[in-house]
Amino acid sequence: MSKYACVDVGGTFTDAAVVDENGSVNVFKSPTTPHDWTEGILGALKVAAEHYEEPFDDFLKDISVVNAGIFTHGSTIATNAVVEKKCGKVGILCTEGFRDVFLFREGPNKNPFDMFLDYPEPFVPRYLTLPVKERINSEGGVDTPLDEEAVREQTRVLKGYNVEAIAVCFLWSTVNPAHERRAREIIHEVWPEVTVVLSSEVNPSNREYRRWVSAAMDASLRKLISSYANDLNSRLNDAGFIGKVGMLNAAGGVMSTNEIVNRPLYSVDSGPSMAPIAGRKYAMDDLDEKNAVVLDMGGTTFDVSCVIDGEISVSKEAIIGDEIPGISRVNVHSIGAGGGSIAWVDNGGMIRVGPRSAGSVPGPACYNRGGTLPTVTDANCVLGYLNPDFFNDGRMKLYPELAREAIKKHVAEPLGITVMEAAYSIWATVNVNMIAAIKDITIWQGIDPRAYAMVAGGGACGLHAIALAEGLEMQRLLIPRTAGGLSAAGGLFSDIVSEYSGSHYTTTADFDYKGVNTLLKALRDEAMQFFARNHIEKEYQRIELYMEAHYPFQVYELPVNITADLNEDFEITPAGVKAMEQAFHKEHERTFSIKDDTYIECVSWRVKAIGKHEREAKLPEAKLPTNRDLAYEEGKSSSFRKIYFKEYDDLKMTPVFPGSRLIYGDIVHGPAIIEEPTTTIVVLPGYCAKVTKHNSYCLEKETLKKR
Repeated sequence: MSKYACVDVGGTFTDAAVVDENGSVNVFKSPTTPHDWTEGILGALKVAAEHYEEPFDDFLKDISVVNAGIFTHGSTIATNAVVEKKCGKVGILCTEGFRDVFLFREGPNKNPFDMFLDYPEPFVPRYLTLPVKERINSEGGVDTPLDEEAVREQTRVLKGYNVEAIAVCFLWSTVNPAHERRAREIIHEVWPEVTVVLSSEVNPSNREYRRWVSAAMDASLRKLISSYANDLNSRLNDAGFIGKVGMLNAAGGVMSTNEIVNRPLYSVDSGPSMAPIAGRKYAMDDLDEKNAVVLDMGGTTFDVSCVIDGEISVSKEAIIGDEIPGISRVNVHSIGAGGGSIAWVDNGGMIRVGPRSAGSVPGPACYNRGGTLPTVTDANCVLGYLNPDFFNDGRMKLYPELAREAIKKHVAEPLGITVMEAAYSIWATVNVNMIAAIKDITIWQGIDPRAYAMVAGGGACGLHAIALAEGLEMQRLLIPRTAGGLSAAGGLFSDIVSEYSGSHYTTTADFDYKGVNTLLKALRDEAMQFFARNHIEKEYQRIELYMEAHYPFQVYELPVNITADLNEDFEITPAGVKAMEQAFHKEHERTFSIKDDTYIECVSWRVKAIGKHEREAKLPEAKLPTNRDLAYEEGKSSSFRKIYFKEYDDLKMTPVFPGSRLIYGDIVHGPAIIEEPTTTIVVLPGYCAKVTKHNSYCLEKETLKKR
């Protein structure tokens, strides 16, 4: 029977989410294998096949397109390559006189209060950034013809440096790409086999630093992503999978393997971009809520994103490593605060957590795989929150004595406190770090989290979610049963998506209808070609248009969805310009609490091509609630164990409930533990967990009534 599957490769675990023919969603985990990513993917899929009691090759056939199945895949492989500077060697040909754009970036430090930030090295070193005499002006005219011999000479120099790819980055190529295109022709005359990337094609933005660095990143990832995708598909085909894997992208959708290989920059953060898709689905289905803060706490990082009025927050300001490539990406803010984040004591005697992680190898001390440093997972193990015999559905055994030894040596003894106090301090410290990260993407961006629901996912988030909600005064908290693989689950609900953008400056005071509509037609044509390449029928096609603009004298643009302001020919009219202007005023006021009645300056235009799946994944829905009050009925919990809570003077004997026994309407009162195969939920004293109709857990403060 056909199934949908999505695999997300994380820093510690590789997650597989599967929806079967009955609509049931299950999540499976296998340790990530950094030496061979595909091995970890195959491992997670084998765990899923065992669950469904199928031979592995039959399971792979079930998720193949030829059998009406779907298999998609996302990861942080590209992100890690950029952050860890393990990308391919790239050479740059740039306009003469602008060799240091990569060094100076956009000028001032974005965070002048960060005294620990060293000035980062340029993404491409200066010796590989070679100038070429040419100049196109801002109107598209040629001030200085392209020096073709210089292109040939500099290509030979880069060939001597043995670069893997060349990115051509000329000024104002977004207005007139003729020089960049001619340079590519000349490069291939000199060096036919080298990969050449044009900044005007990768990211047609007027901001030269962002356009250039995005082109350089894209070029540096070509070989890595191509080799990885080919190896993954080859080994899956050998194991029984038919066809090619759909690759998740940074825009929150799916691309074909060929699409992502040709646009590898969009594979950056493809895994984390799926969490808000899952969060939106669960928030709307279970809470009827269109505004949500979505959390994903895995083994290595803590990721935060927002859903606003049913739309996933997208940004061009997201930082990758030390750079801002300026491409449209799901706005995910990440910090080093996962289960594997290492706790340590600084020179001032303060406990710090992260950003270093133990990863999957050697992992936390309690894994007994050679790790000796204390982590967040070790703290949760010592506090009693984790069941040593039921970690990852019982596939991994934890060793609390190793966790206690690590915390004692590296935290408790240096501070002169007990091991339990040290473990709780680690737990509380990482909570503070995560609350600060949530504030970065909410309060500091004009969002009041108290008016939003919290959807908590990731294998570790259920252990901390209530504390995070309390710290932000958020009243509604939802933890899906599939929280352990939230990003992978998001891949099940994602559409086939690609984006195409172009720059054309105009103002609403003197709008250039001909120029803008010509660009919009070209962008729509690209979207239609995308639909054709991916065999998406007309009834499943949707195109959205975003305009990016600012008020006069402002520096940065604000994106606004103006799809509704177009006529049936995908053109903008005077009435559409007026509506577009009003939409911008409204969005500016929502974001910055202020608006102006003046005209706006339109800078760039972005088309989002969306292909819906013919058969959508849906969450199973229970019909009648039980309303069983489980905390005070004997025999409903499978066991009790001693657990630390700050509200009690001593360890508290606490009921432990297997999630498999809980159904729609059940109510679990804290203190309690709910154990799912891939996540554990700590219900703190004063809270209760209610099972929703879609088998998620809604956690609320207890009402003041006598039971």
